[in-house]
Amino acid sequence: MVRQVLIARLSVIFIVLATYLTVSPCASAQEGLRSSAAGAGATGPGIYLVFPFENSDSSPRLDWIGEGLEELAIERLLSAGQQVYSHDGRTSELDRYGLPPAAKLSHASMLRVAQDLDADFVILGSYSSDGRTLSISARVLRVTPTELLDPQKESGTLDSLMDLQTRLVWKLLSANDAKFHTTLGDFSKRQSPLRLDAFEHYVRGRLAGEDEARIREMREAARLEPQWAAPDFALGEVYFARRDCDSAIPWFARVPKTHEKYVEALFSTGVCRLQMNQPERAEEIFTALQETLRHGDSGGPRVDTIVAGADLPEILDDLAIARARQGKTPAAQADLRRASEIDPDEDDYYFNLGLLALRGGDFSAAAGYFHKAAEQEPENAEDRALSIYSLEKSGKKAEADEERESAVETFGPNGLPTVKFDAKGEVLARLDRIKSELDITALRLDLQAGTVPANAAAPATANTAASHLRSGRQDFAAGRLDPAETEFKAVLAIDAANATAHRSLGEIARRRGRLDEAVRELQASLVTRDSAVVRTILARVYLEQKKPDLARSEAEKALKLAPNYAEAKTLLERLNGAKPAGGAR
Repeated sequence: MVRQVLIARLSVIFIVLATYLTVSPCASAQEGLRSSAAGAGATGPGIYLVFPFENSDSSPRLDWIGEGLEELAIERLLSAGQQVYSHDGRTSELDRYGLPPAAKLSHASMLRVAQDLDADFVILGSYSSDGRTLSISARVLRVTPTELLDPQKESGTLDSLMDLQTRLVWKLLSANDAKFHTTLGDFSKRQSPLRLDAFEHYVRGRLAGEDEARIREMREAARLEPQWAAPDFALGEVYFARRDCDSAIPWFARVPKTHEKYVEALFSTGVCRLQMNQPERAEEIFTALQETLRHGDSGGPRVDTIVAGADLPEILDDLAIARARQGKTPAAQADLRRASEIDPDEDDYYFNLGLLALRGGDFSAAAGYFHKAAEQEPENAEDRALSIYSLEKSGKKAEADEERESAVETFGPNGLPTVKFDAKGEVLARLDRIKSELDITALRLDLQAGTVPANAAAPATANTAASHLRSGRQDFAAGRLDPAETEFKAVLAIDAANATAHRSLGEIARRRGRLDEAVRELQASLVTRDSAVVRTILARVYLEQKKPDLARSEAEKALKLAPNYAEAKTLLERLNGAKPAGGAR
């Protein structure tokens, strides 16, 4: 289930993202875009979103350069103290809409992705080469107000790709930010030296469709640049996905504490320890991660890439499993309850709580947890089977029979799995659900204030709607709902129609069970900006209010805006498969 702790995401109304368009805007979208001379009305710092550069007329052998230029642009922006989404952050958003990472989008479609990610600026570009000379062009698309700046250009030999992109990004920053006064010389000195051939192998490895090709390319990149952690982490990911922990752990161990991927590398190592049934070592790792997130310091992982004080439900879940396997049940229950508070839409945390209660002989509590899990994922047969089993064990036969009848309608007469037991007659421990992916995208803007070089552009600290919005988003993503609510209300005091603030207040109200308030805030958000994401959230609130007709209507409207939006599709399928509720409204 997709976590509802992701940072605020909006939608714009002028184009359906799911259509694959050319890089040039379509006619209707073009009317919403206006170009300006570079530097005119230059704005201050904001959040950047970078797309792969388009191969205009070069050989297909050079297709890798497009994604390579995206990666370099991100790194150069980070070095300048800018906030920027990672490659993974962008591809995750496209995946939500059922789009491949390399989909060619119009300017308006890029703008929509930026709005959904609450980014302020988009960097887009193209390149061409005759095999010797490389020409690169890039421009900034400002999100609010919508404005397309004039292109910046650089050209030189293919071997100078790194330097060309350094100069190009410097030009883009200078044109877009009136307060960016760093000289090209100083900007260039901040870039880490990297062999072009190692970088090419790394990018080709990331683009490879098969594991063996990816491993081969990444190993070569690691050989050529042994101090570069990016291919080390990538290799760890490949082996981890194969559940080959013996191979994955050594590669993850090569990721230094100062690297932005260290947290994910350590998390995956902890998951491996659980899969290898080493709960003591797993607990050590997940406890260390919790401390890093809460009290990170300069001696540990880069806290500039995470939100200090954050509790991540994935870490809490796996920490709970590690503790439960050692018999530390109260601590495990506390961890799982906190995870379910942060991410109430995820059934796994309720399921694991149900297992703990079941093993402790509290069948009534177990039935409640499994029922809650089944509410979040009605199509999960295992949730339903254990809910029925717990009801029977707690002596609630009538409720168990009713639940079984409902499950037969959903899954068929033989659709429910059999509850399995170990030699002692207890529910098997390995039913617990380990979270194998750490969703840190919602917390990362890849550079936080406090680690910006002294001569870099300073982040905005004014008492503005934007500053309150970013603070609120970070608190919200970290599960700190009280300060988040305060920040979002401060936004509305300045900008009463701010769609992001209304949407976020709606999500907070939903988490706290104030469903009528959630509906009002989400509807207020939609008045300012129509959004498939917000309509899907509203549909879920209506479903919780037992108003399936209204929920269905919102899900259908969401799919009209974004036909490939996976969450809306899943919800609508669930609603269409449900029994009518008498037109409740």
